[in-house]
Amino acid sequence: MNKVTAFLASLSPGFWVALGVMAVQLPAVLSGGFGMFRDEFYYVACSDRLAWGFVDHPPLSIFILRLLRLAFGDSLFVLRLVPALAVAALAWLSAKLAKEMGGTGFAQFLAALACGMAPVYLAVGSFYSMNIFEPLCWMGCAWLLLRMVDSGRRELWVPFGVLAGLALLNKHSMLFFGATLVAGLLLTRERRLLAGKWPWIGGAIAMWFFLPNLLWLFRNDWATLEFMRNAQAWKNLPMSPLEFLKAQILLQHPLTLPLWLAGLAALFFHPRLKKFRCFGIAFVFLFILFVAQRGKPYYLSPAFPLLLAAGAVLVDRFSSGRLGRVARGAYAALLALGGLALLPMWVPLLPVESHIRYTRAIGMDPPQMERGRKTELHQVYADRFGWQEMVAVVARAYGSLTPDEQAECAIYGQNYGEAGAVDFFGWRYGLPKAIAGHNNYWLWGPGERSGKVLIIIGGDREDHLQAYEDVTLFAVHTNPYAMPYESDLPIWICRRPKVTLEQIWPQVKHFG
Repeated sequence: MNKVTAFLASLSPGFWVALGVMAVQLPAVLSGGFGMFRDEFYYVACSDRLAWGFVDHPPLSIFILRLLRLAFGDSLFVLRLVPALAVAALAWLSAKLAKEMGGTGFAQFLAALACGMAPVYLAVGSFYSMNIFEPLCWMGCAWLLLRMVDSGRRELWVPFGVLAGLALLNKHSMLFFGATLVAGLLLTRERRLLAGKWPWIGGAIAMWFFLPNLLWLFRNDWATLEFMRNAQAWKNLPMSPLEFLKAQILLQHPLTLPLWLAGLAALFFHPRLKKFRCFGIAFVFLFILFVAQRGKPYYLSPAFPLLLAAGAVLVDRFSSGRLGRVARGAYAALLALGGLALLPMWVPLLPVESHIRYTRAIGMDPPQMERGRKTELHQVYADRFGWQEMVAVVARAYGSLTPDEQAECAIYGQNYGEAGAVDFFGWRYGLPKAIAGHNNYWLWGPGERSGKVLIIIGGDREDHLQAYEDVTLFAVHTNPYAMPYESDLPIWICRRPKVTLEQIWPQVKHFG
């Protein structure tokens, strides 16, 4: 018993907070959290067609998903468990950042708590995507750089390069984080860490990891750059700097605002923390960059654990007396209670109608990140509804065809969510793989079916008549909780083509 007690006592505060974060997510993990998210269908489709790149993301998260599917099959439980574990790991890593900045056990606890209760990490951690690995990669690199600042050990650029390379294979945003970190180093006395051979070796290692994806981009006409330009121009909702800041306050939880603002100030001005000023400079540059690029508000979120950790260290240093200890304990308790109060808004714990009533009751809407009208459910939830029912309607349309028509029939989705859902659920009905002009589905081409008969999900009859002489409405799929463009969705059967799929394929390309 004494050994067990000693072992438990040896575990860090960050570990216990991470365990708590995992516990609050567990009901959603076990229930599947409203079903699969739009992007998850697409990720599964990508994992069936492995490559060194995809139009809208690098390959690492897809390789990991392929391994998970080989080990566990198409398990929704695993798709929910992995991101939940990633959120818990991020809370633990936040405590490590605070410890590296000189924080005591309380500072580590507070940093982990603030990170673990942040709505953005809980929301992103409720489904599988490359975004669940991004903050872990960023903060892993930050931890290594913190150690370099403290110790002067430039050889740590080697593991930094390995992690940065993996981060680039996960999401190209690591280029922005890396560039702003270098800018921060150049503008401070810590530019000394850029001297000698080790930074070049670390950079070469990162580039070696990134090279296969870079070659894929070159061979595919820099498709990701086209995707980014289109998303900025037509998809992402433009925000002023103030609107972007307001979104950060909500995404990080309003109660953490004084903590991360104090952390940012401390990185610039506190005598014990200003040696880490390069991180404060990097954060400011990232903020300006994402506002200028019309980036979504959550793009900045992977950098916040640094500010939360610095803020926790500052709180710890200014609360040494009895009154200070009481005040910091009260703040931590308030933060925990506030996090739990907003938890059902960001983690799918309640039935959908109860969730809607709860969100109305607290009167706090998630920030809108894309153009289009708002919905009762924010997009992270709305994009989980209606997919299986939609595929069932498509299957009925397919079943209404003659055997000869079925042999010629292709199924076309307007976006990767629709096509991915057909691919995922369609085997139950004997449906062929779907085709689409959206992102990597366009690169995969028009498929092997002739398309003399085409089932089209969504769109307008007038548009479809440009390619087919006979366009018949088979049914309208409706779901009250789905995104607006996936509700009241017409399912068309098109016959007597005017052009072949190969001829029309260049015109249906849509990256964004």
